[in-house]
This record gives sequence, structure tokens and C-alpha cells, in this order.
Amino acid sequence: MINKELTLLVAICLLFVTNTFAQRPNYAIKNSLGPFGGITQSDIKTDNFVTKAGNGWTAGLTAIVNVEHKWYDVSYGIQLTENTIAVSGSSTIAGPQEMIDFKLSGAQLGIMMHAKILGPNVTIDFGPLLQANGFFEPAEDEKKDYYLSGYDSLQAKDIRDISKFNVNGAVGATAGINNFRLRAQYQYGFTNVFGKLNNQDLAIAPNTEKFKGNQSTLLFTALILF
Repeated sequence: MINKELTLLVAICLLFVTNTFAQRPNYAIKNSLGPFGGITQSDIKTDNFVTKAGNGWTAGLTAIVNVEHKWYDVSYGIQLTENTIAVSGSSTIAGPQEMIDFKLSGAQLGIMMHAKILGPNVTIDFGPLLQANGFFEPAEDEKKDYYLSGYDSLQAKDIRDISKFNVNGAVGATAGINNFRLRAQYQYGFTNVFGKLNNQDLAIAPNTEKFKGNQSTLLFTALILF
């Protein structure tokens, strides 16, 4: 269930897109609006845990401003994601290690530049995204008490309350014809997704390092424009 932070971000995104279409520039532009959806593969780059990238999904809405006399287009987008990231742990402190699937839901607001390679139909894309996160918790409730590798008593349920807002950078490419496009994108989290864990009284022995992690995500989506 998406928490109130995600709902607030989606509301801000909708207002942002609406304001874009309300503007009246002095030069001719073409506005397009369309839904998109696809698959993701996400991981968290960290020295605190042993992780493995997992699959997920994304869906959203984008508004593209096509400026015919410029070398670029601009788009504003909102999207919801649900990613799976596996973290190593065990059912008992001395038990065999296995990968525990964690779910991480989120909402993003992105402002992207699209450098035209073959007009607006083939572009190189780049820009920043603001992300609001849900809880980071095991996909299977019975594994919430599993112990995480590298710690004596830190359990899977202890790391659910991660940083709620993060800033990502994205780079990728879009290609298509007419109103249909395919997009591949890579996102990297510039901010520490585990930063909030450092403010909690967690049992981290024998590991003395502060929690630090940066989200790394591949997205493959299809886009329909109107």
C-alpha cells in the first residue's frame, strides 16, 4: 500500500504536468501526453549487505514538449514502481545463508531532456528524478525475523524504515515511430537510501560501518503518445 509520502508526490507531479500544458509560449511547440509501462531490474549498491538484483514493474504518465527548432525536447513524468531486491540472510544466526526477497515501492517525478538523434523519434535521454519510497520489507512475511548476513542480531524487519525521499539521475534512449516509443533507461540514486537507518538504535554488531546504499535500476518501457 502506497503511504502518504508517495500520494503527496503523485499529487505534486500531476500539478506540475498540468502547469506545463497551461503555459502559452511565444513559439510553436507540440505537446504530447501518454501512458507507459514496463519492467525493471533493481539493486542497491552497498557494503553493508550482500544483495542481488531482482525484477519489478513500473507504470506512469509522461508529458512531452516537442520544440521543433531546438536540438532537444523536454518531458515531465510521474511513475509508480515496485522493485524486488534480494538480501542475504538466514533463518537462524548460525544457519545456512539464503537470499531474502525484499519489496520496495515508490513514486517518481522526473524532468528529462531528450537530445534528438533522428528527430523526435530517436533520442538520448537524461535528467534528474525525485523519488519517494515506501517501506523496504521482506516479500514473504514469514521471513521478517530472518537474520541478515554480517550481523549477529540484525533482522530483516529492522531495516524496513529506510529514507523516504531520494534523488536519482537517469540516462537512456528512446526510439519509435509515430505515437509508439520504446525506452531503455538506467537510474542511479545519488542520495543514501539507507541513511535513515543510521538514526535508529539498531543492533549492528560486529559491523561498525554506517549504513549506506545507492539504488541502481534498469527500466525497459513502452510508451503511447496522444
